[in-house]
Amino acid sequence: MLISALVVIGIILIFISVFSISDNLIQIEAQKQGIDTQKNNLSLVPSLKDLFSKSSPSYVDKNNLHRLNKGMDIKLAGAASDEVHHAPVARYGVKPQDFRGISPIPKMEVTEGDEVLAGQVLFYDKKNPTVKYVSPVSGEIVEIRRGQKRSISHVIILGDKEQKHKQNTPIALSNASRSEIVGFMQESGVWPIINQRPFDIIAETEVIPDNIFISTFDTAPLAPNLNLVIEGRGEEFQKGLEILARLTSGKVYLGLDGRGQEKPHTAYTSATGVEKHWFKGKHPAGNVGVQIHHVNPIKNNGTVWTLKVEDVAMIGRLFLSGTYDATKVVAITGSEVTEPVHYKTYKGASISELLKDKVTSDNNRYVSGNVLSGTQLPIDDFVSDAHNQITVIKEGDDYELFGWLLPITPRPSASRTFPNFLIPGHEFEANTNTHGEERAFVVTGQYENMLPMDIYPQHLMKAILTGDIERMEGLGINEMSEEDIALCEFACTSKQPLQEILRDGLDMMREQA
Repeated sequence: MLISALVVIGIILIFISVFSISDNLIQIEAQKQGIDTQKNNLSLVPSLKDLFSKSSPSYVDKNNLHRLNKGMDIKLAGAASDEVHHAPVARYGVKPQDFRGISPIPKMEVTEGDEVLAGQVLFYDKKNPTVKYVSPVSGEIVEIRRGQKRSISHVIILGDKEQKHKQNTPIALSNASRSEIVGFMQESGVWPIINQRPFDIIAETEVIPDNIFISTFDTAPLAPNLNLVIEGRGEEFQKGLEILARLTSGKVYLGLDGRGQEKPHTAYTSATGVEKHWFKGKHPAGNVGVQIHHVNPIKNNGTVWTLKVEDVAMIGRLFLSGTYDATKVVAITGSEVTEPVHYKTYKGASISELLKDKVTSDNNRYVSGNVLSGTQLPIDDFVSDAHNQITVIKEGDDYELFGWLLPITPRPSASRTFPNFLIPGHEFEANTNTHGEERAFVVTGQYENMLPMDIYPQHLMKAILTGDIERMEGLGINEMSEEDIALCEFACTSKQPLQEILRDGLDMMREQA
């Protein structure tokens, strides 16, 4: 009987091995053929997650639904309420460093004391004078701050109570060429809102992108509700999509929220002239880089553009009325905010004015953007151009005795040391304490569980650190941006500055291009 049992066990093990190898070979061959293995279940047997997961809502297009199995949702206290209030802001700042690729000392078109209109040119890049950078509001230039080596750090405008706009004459789209449309966008100031990948820089004016991608939802911690951002701007959004379709040789893709928590706004679901794809999964499912990877990845020497939904509406407004409208909805979030709320304001709004009488204490970290990929700023600074969120959390400058040995205080973590998986709905009050110092960069396998892309992030980071250009390109650096690797940095046991490393690699690749 013992021999028979061993024979049976051996046959079962051989069967399982053959089965597993066959399944892996199917996955490898699918990837070679460019098939999305996460969207299409190509396994020989369905996973338990597929068997027992909730069915998608009826409004989701099952044929274009991408189920992402990797990632992590970080639930923090201080989410903004679903109400939009008008912000009592008087000062606005435009920062050249917000626009990646521009020279540190642009050519100024205004001086302190000048009166400007919303949409009037403030400065331009000497290396690319056709692209204009304009004022988000009308008012008086009250200060031009300078940084190191006399570089321009801020252009600060005291906004008028009644906004006045520079009027651009809309072009006739029926017979306008692509170059005429591009020229109009450059001159009117909307061109810098278009990002180009690889490198995640301001779009090059002479490049025709293979495709254009827009994500209509955000899965980052305490992210703003993008349904509120587009409310009342459906016509402008659709017009913007039509303009973008004229600028690409391929398609305009919309990434829609398929998680079932909230139905996407009708401006997104009823959009025409675009190809819609639904995404279901944890953060970073809402990142446009992840969506590009699963819909139509960047090919060798390929180029794609990405935009935010409010920027698409801005382009539409420009072509409908001829005005540059920098309206922005900013979410005021974080555990140290007394009344988390969505504010309707303009680009570059003053952080101190947005947070007036809304912060619980003085010892806080102020972040323009989310806690994973945002930028630390002093409270007297201004919301960065690319962000529509301010996060305020406690400054983690206190020492926790034996914190690594006795993990008593609840905190968001990817580690199973903390039983966070037992309380999936709990909202944590996070601080900035890293709970450890930078350590040896060892292979842990953590990153692969955080990034729902067919990329080996740890190998990519080491290729960047060693300056191996060919390996960096082969490992997929051209598909990446800082926000895509941010969750890996959060989970990193070695405490490595992965976003900083990635940017160094992208700059290195750009120099070689």
